[in-house]
Amino acid sequence: MSSHAPTAPAANPHVSVDRPNMTQVGTIVWLSSELMFFAGMFAIYFTHRAVAGPEVWEESTQRLNMTLVIINTIILVSSSVTCQFGVWAAERLQPRRTGSLLNIRGWGMQEWYTLTFIMGAVFIAGQVTEYAELVEHGITISNSSFGAVFYLTTGFHGIHVVGGLLAFLFVLGSSFVAGRFTHREATRAIVTSYYWHFVDVIWLGLFFAIYFLQ
Repeated sequence: MSSHAPTAPAANPHVSVDRPNMTQVGTIVWLSSELMFFAGMFAIYFTHRAVAGPEVWEESTQRLNMTLVIINTIILVSSSVTCQFGVWAAERLQPRRTGSLLNIRGWGMQEWYTLTFIMGAVFIAGQVTEYAELVEHGITISNSSFGAVFYLTTGFHGIHVVGGLLAFLFVLGSSFVAGRFTHREATRAIVTSYYWHFVDVIWLGLFFAIYFLQ
C-alpha cells in the first residue's frame, strides 16, 4: 500500500486573477450616493411644482431662454464625447499629441481633456448668463417658488460641474508633472471621466424636467 503524501496541484502559468481597481470601485460607490442626492433634488422640484400650481410654473417657465439652454446642453453633452476620447488616449498611455495640434487623430489625453475643460467652463458661463437674465425678470430665490427650486437644483449641478473642472485641472497638472505617464495617471483620468459622464446625465434629467416639461 502506497503511503505517498498528496502533492499540491501545479500552478497554471496561463491563469491569472484580475483584482478590481479600488479607486474605480470607490468612485462608482460615491457616485451612487450622489445619484441618491440628486434624486432628492428631483423630488423637491416636483413637489414644489405640484404645490405651487400650473399657473405659477407656466408664468415662470416662459422666462426661460430656451435657445441659450439648448446650446449650453449641446456643449455639455459634446464635452462627454471629448472626455471619452481622452479616456481612450489614457488607456493606451498616450498623454499628449503625436503630431500637429491640427491633427486631431493624433491627440493625447491632455489635448482632449483640455478641450473638455474649456467646454465645461463655457457651460458654467452660460448658466451664469441664464441666472442673470432670470434675476432681471424678477425670478429670485426669495420671491418665487419656481426660482427657489430652479436655483437649488441647477445650482447644485453647477457646483458639481465646477468640481469636475477642478478634477480635470488636477489630472492635467499631474500628467504634466509626472515623468512617465503610467497606469496611475491613466486611472486618475478614467475615474474623472466617470464623474463627468455622471454630471452630464444628471443635466439631461434636469433639462427634461425643467425645460421640456414646462
